[in-house]
Amino acid sequence: MQSRNETLTLNTPAIATFPANASAAAPSGAKWTRILGKYQTPSHARGLFELAVTVLPLAGLWSAAIALFWFGYWWLAVLLIIPAAAFLVRLFMIQHDCGHGSFFPGKLANDWCGRIIGVLTLTPYDFWRRTHGLHHATCGNLDRRGIGDINTLTVEEYRALPALQRLAYRIYRHPLVLFLIGPAYLFLLQQRLPVGMMLKGWQPWASTQITNASVAAFVALFVWLVGWQALVFIHLPIVLVAASAGVWLFYVQHQFEETSWREQQDWNFQDAALEGSSYYDLPAPLRWLTANIGMHHVHHLASRIPYYRLPAVLSDFPELKAASRLTLLESLGCVKLALWDEGSRRLVGFKAVRC
Repeated sequence: MQSRNETLTLNTPAIATFPANASAAAPSGAKWTRILGKYQTPSHARGLFELAVTVLPLAGLWSAAIALFWFGYWWLAVLLIIPAAAFLVRLFMIQHDCGHGSFFPGKLANDWCGRIIGVLTLTPYDFWRRTHGLHHATCGNLDRRGIGDINTLTVEEYRALPALQRLAYRIYRHPLVLFLIGPAYLFLLQQRLPVGMMLKGWQPWASTQITNASVAAFVALFVWLVGWQALVFIHLPIVLVAASAGVWLFYVQHQFEETSWREQQDWNFQDAALEGSSYYDLPAPLRWLTANIGMHHVHHLASRIPYYRLPAVLSDFPELKAASRLTLLESLGCVKLALWDEGSRRLVGFKAVRC
């Protein structure tokens, strides 16, 4: 679905410092953005540490899997694919923070770190940063869906579609498509072109084509060093597992039953962050591997907070733990959701709709 508004701002509201003696009891969305200002300062030392504890295990697991594969222990190599993919997801989350300018203090460090990581995650950094900015600027806005989102129709929009288009939407929202076929298509094919911004000037094209050239060089070097078999049976599965996990995380952070969608006249940025983004309360190991991205409501309130400072926010303001909280078990029920019901103001499954 294409965006209904061509002039969307990429910038989220500025965050000001909140007075220390002011009350933080049940703040409004706007007040939260002021309160959270003090958490938005990144650290070079912490950023380098986070990068090291992500890249070094990823490189070790990746190298071990390839070595085991070549020595004939393919079954051991397969066992390393999932943990390697988990660290690749964490690396993507670092790229994500770089895109928000929140991983390192300086723009240059953030941008070049993000661009280099983009070769491994198959994600053109500058193009992705722009579309992701649109996602933040329009999250939960019914009138501004289309870029950086999971395609979501309202019940009435779905009912108005011809039968073939309803079938196409059902196929699109099927779990096998959303979490297996879709991620492979997105990362391997769709991100090779600036889809959604192909008429927005040279910058989206430059970002995607430079990334494509870098990926091609990486693949050529990989094949030359270790062969195409390792590429197909080790590296590609790692990328695909990580892609599926990443899409799942993005999905469940906004596609839960009591999320919030509003028309433009009733929408505001802060309330959309608190009501339309989940607090995905994961077990500690998964929380670490996903770089605290489950604290998504706080991230949408103040995207300049580095992921390594998000736990401090929840520790200082435990009331945020109750906002849109979703456990790992509860999140599995989100798979069936597909349509926004404007009457009940919640996401529903196809079974709830009679055409």
